[in-house]
Amino acid sequence: MGASPDGKGNVGMGSTSGEKFANGTDLNMDIDEDDDVFDELVSVQELGEEFLRNFCRKAAVSFFNQYGLISHQINSYNDFIKYGLQNTFDSFGEFVIHSGYDPSKKGEGDWRHARVKFGKVTVERPTFWAVTGGNELNMLPRHARLQNMTYSSRMKVTVELQVYTAKSVKSDKFKTGREEIVEEEIVHQDNREIIIGRIPVMVKSELCWMNEVEKSDCDFDHGGYFLIKGAEKIFIAQEQISLKRLWISNIQGWTVAYRSEVKRNRLIIRLVENSKVEYIKGGEKILTVFFLSIEIPVWILFFALGVRSDKEVVSLIDYGSSDSSISNILFASIRDADWKCRNFREESAALNHLDRLRKETRFPPEESVEECLGKYLFPSLKGFKQKARFLGYMVKCLLQAFTGHRKCDNRDDFRNKRLELAGELLEREMKVHIAHARRRMAKTLQRDLYADRTVRPIEHYLDASIVTNGLSRAFSTGAWSHPYKKMERISGVVANLGRANPLQTMVDLRKTRQQVQYTGKVGDARYPHPSHWGKVCFLSTPDGENCGLVKNLATTALVSTNIVKSVVESIVDTLFDSGMEKVVNDTSSSLDGKDKVFLNGEWVGVCEDSLFFAAELRRKRRRRELPYQVEIKRDEHKGEVRIFTDAGRILRPLLVVENLFKLKAFKGKENYAFQPLLDKGIVELIGAEEEEDCRTAWGIRYLLTEVEGKQPVKYTHCELDMSFLLGLSCGIIPFANHDHARRVLYQAQKHSQQAIGFSTTNPNIRVDTLSHQMYYPQRPLFHTMTADCLGKSGFPLGQNRLDPKPELYNGQNAIVAVNVHLGYNQEDSLVMNRASIERGMFRTEHVRSYKAEVDNKEIQEKRRKAEDIVNFGKTESKIGRVDSLDDDGFPYIGASLQSGDIVIGRFAESGADHGVKLKHTERGMVQKVVLSSNDDGKNFAVVSLRQVRSPCLGDKFSSMHGQKGVLGFLESHENFPFTTQGIVPDIVINPHAFPSRQTPGQLLEAALGKGIACGGSKKHATPFSTLSIDAITEQLHRVGFSRWGNERVYNGRTGEMVRSLIFMGPTFYQRLVHMAEDKVKFRNTGPVHPLTRQPVADRKRYGGIKFGEMERDCLIAHGASANLHERLFTLSDCSQMHVCQNCKNVANVIERTVAAGRKIRGPYCRVCQSGDEIVKVSVPYGAKLLCQELFSMGISLKFETQLC
Repeated sequence: MGASPDGKGNVGMGSTSGEKFANGTDLNMDIDEDDDVFDELVSVQELGEEFLRNFCRKAAVSFFNQYGLISHQINSYNDFIKYGLQNTFDSFGEFVIHSGYDPSKKGEGDWRHARVKFGKVTVERPTFWAVTGGNELNMLPRHARLQNMTYSSRMKVTVELQVYTAKSVKSDKFKTGREEIVEEEIVHQDNREIIIGRIPVMVKSELCWMNEVEKSDCDFDHGGYFLIKGAEKIFIAQEQISLKRLWISNIQGWTVAYRSEVKRNRLIIRLVENSKVEYIKGGEKILTVFFLSIEIPVWILFFALGVRSDKEVVSLIDYGSSDSSISNILFASIRDADWKCRNFREESAALNHLDRLRKETRFPPEESVEECLGKYLFPSLKGFKQKARFLGYMVKCLLQAFTGHRKCDNRDDFRNKRLELAGELLEREMKVHIAHARRRMAKTLQRDLYADRTVRPIEHYLDASIVTNGLSRAFSTGAWSHPYKKMERISGVVANLGRANPLQTMVDLRKTRQQVQYTGKVGDARYPHPSHWGKVCFLSTPDGENCGLVKNLATTALVSTNIVKSVVESIVDTLFDSGMEKVVNDTSSSLDGKDKVFLNGEWVGVCEDSLFFAAELRRKRRRRELPYQVEIKRDEHKGEVRIFTDAGRILRPLLVVENLFKLKAFKGKENYAFQPLLDKGIVELIGAEEEEDCRTAWGIRYLLTEVEGKQPVKYTHCELDMSFLLGLSCGIIPFANHDHARRVLYQAQKHSQQAIGFSTTNPNIRVDTLSHQMYYPQRPLFHTMTADCLGKSGFPLGQNRLDPKPELYNGQNAIVAVNVHLGYNQEDSLVMNRASIERGMFRTEHVRSYKAEVDNKEIQEKRRKAEDIVNFGKTESKIGRVDSLDDDGFPYIGASLQSGDIVIGRFAESGADHGVKLKHTERGMVQKVVLSSNDDGKNFAVVSLRQVRSPCLGDKFSSMHGQKGVLGFLESHENFPFTTQGIVPDIVINPHAFPSRQTPGQLLEAALGKGIACGGSKKHATPFSTLSIDAITEQLHRVGFSRWGNERVYNGRTGEMVRSLIFMGPTFYQRLVHMAEDKVKFRNTGPVHPLTRQPVADRKRYGGIKFGEMERDCLIAHGASANLHERLFTLSDCSQMHVCQNCKNVANVIERTVAAGRKIRGPYCRVCQSGDEIVKVSVPYGAKLLCQELFSMGISLKFETQLC
């Protein structure tokens, strides 16, 4: 796939075609006949490699300026609001509500019926109601975030309601065809616009207020997410099988399926075993059709569609070779049709047979059998003979697959997949809730259709809260409606947006997910597939159960949106102009030598010369006569030209080699816009299926490579840069192609998303539950193509006056030495310089927010007792300290709170304390106090506590190459080794971290960084186009260092010269969110569980440390039995009980009467009726509890006791 590095042989994703020029040029792409390979090569060489490299970089910059990184989320939502929402309501059609037919309520006149129909839908901008001013205000995302509201818009729909009476009257049979017809008399008519509910608004979409402002709240915020009750939610793109093609499968028998979203349009042809035709040799398989819930022999369906003879059917199938096994299948299918319907070849016998089968189904359609065939069978084809031709083609495909002449479709291939984004997912969920609202409307409206009731306006029946609450619930819980199972819901569609750093935010918005039935063995779904090339990253996937199922889009991947119906109709006209012919509506004329043309899986015509036809269409697309999202695939082997305009296909930009000569007009320009490049055909968007016909060079230098004694390779396309094949988090890793793939995966999927950076530039107007910020975030010394192209122009200091995307990197440049240091950096430990840390290296700020709610006094329910009303305020508390609280119940800004303090004071009128207390190990300084109310009418308060944390022992760090380690020792500055220049390292890592991990990329990064820090001009470390080792070593040598980065150092403790040379250089390190302060767990005595009397589990509840089976085994192996006894018994749930030595049963402590009427209290055995021979034994309370629980079940335990 792609080009071979040496430019030899059959290069690229070769065509399925066998047609080639003598010099190996593939004819599948559009090539002018007068084009000369050498002239084209000369024109590319005239432009020059340097100019073309710069052009690729500028084209990538313009691509990201136009599309950004999350355009697929926003475009899909905008498309849904513009067209999808209206289509959703239109799909419901007319809804007829019949009267309840209760004879006691009939009254005078006929029964009344109602007809409801949805009309035009409008969506407003987000607003909210201000109680104080009594008017509506514009709702901004920051309002929703701070006030825990849902950022949503009102949907209004025009609803037409007709109430009518139906009478049966006699009619003229010659005119109407019926003796009686139903006449309707309209009694009441109402047409009005009502509010149907609220729909969540995607931030930065066309509905959002932030779409128009020049500067948003946060510089790193690109939108693409929803705000539901103050929480940021995103859609994860769902991979679904495409319904736009015939699907041939051999999973449960040989089948070919025509699939559709509408259930009645689906048709399956199956090759099944036939047990009835036993006397035909080899005729054990027959063809049957499943359509409209009935099973029909395929021959009967052909004759029902108007075919007149068996010969016509065979010519329609047009298998093309006299294979005896195929003949046997066809003969067996004819016999089966004869057996099921004797005279099916007669005029209307086949149709009558279908009609009989249709009526026997559980829910037969209302239409007649002819109407069913016309309306539901291949609805895009109008004539019955055309339908018969397509049915014959389906049979041919199935028979070819059965005999091995055609491959079955691969469900893991991206040509067969579509990504479902906001548009498709919201449409699916909306349909569920609108249907629910309609059912509720039918029930309530039916009661008012009786004569003694009056029909009220329609808003009394359509409950807007059903849609509003349903969507809100689906977003909050993440349980989304299933794509095809009506009553089921699936998880993994909606996720919380990660805000650890801006890179994690962007990566979350570019995730895709494949739903599988179970997470065990799912075949090849987890493996990389060749069609992933350039569309999804082949490294960015989580480890664990979701490995290979959750993927990330490649850096330049786009997702297509729906093309409007009117544009699709104009595309069909363009196809006819380019040489396509109509499908003839007969079964006699032959289509030999003509290729079929499919538009979105529907057969629209045939063409004589598919090579010219496909080339002409591509030319028109490059001249903007066709939309640039159209995908054109010529499949010569199957005799098809497939054209796709549907949503959910992954596209990516590639340079068109034959149009590069047009770049001469662009010479001298500083910046390019991307749209003119598309319009001129210099760059085009290629889909997964069309890419199979492309021969793509891996870079500009492959276009200029000449192989001695051979013809130059004819490339059709060229990559903008090889690093764009990777995902966003992989493409910014320096020298990623030098590292082991597992280490790159760790960095891309784990460490980069756990690194503490600067997540937002608006922390003052956010109240996140937990947020981290680094005090002095830095940009790395090296540059990568991805970061440069995403950067902002106009910065004089950056490479080529570009400021690389700084927020994608979250860490600092540290001087790292590879050395052992007193044994404190064994096994991935790090030794850090205490002076560097005191100067502020890796210092971070952590803000945790605490929230409490109270009911609003003005709108609270009257039935609540006055003493139960909870308010904010300060009161004497038994559960914690209230020293830092003011009278209003909130701490003052800057107050220092420790664990055990009350952070928000609340109390009820009755005196009950409802304060929020800081748990064990929680502390901080009060940063901000927010008092507000949400859209449920509840007042709430949020108090944020700030902690400043410098690195301490046990904190986790990582380089950009998956080399993670914890801080093992803080060494004084003066004890560190120092170089002849007086440079002292900040971090010392163990040399054993490199050989087995196979991450030479980190060493190359340090060597390159060293050269850059000394003024070197070579700064790029882009994966797949990195500098050579020689270039890096030469740069180091030029500035006076050793070629290999090693330096002479002196022992800081003794001042002696260290004999061995030490490798040292600046490396980019990240501080991860896993810190010892959040993990440390200690306790002496504390709370125990009331049932088992063992220590509780939670760390924040001052719980105990779990001492499990494996820890017990260790102590047994050490022979430390006393320690084991103390750990599992004395310090856990030590208790005492009494045992009778006579009967070995448990004795209870009771109060009993003895002689002389005295009462004494003590142990007594009820079995022996004696208080003698009873001993006190020490047992775990868990054992005593088990004994009592078994006793309640009628099982008595006996205890053997020994004196010890």
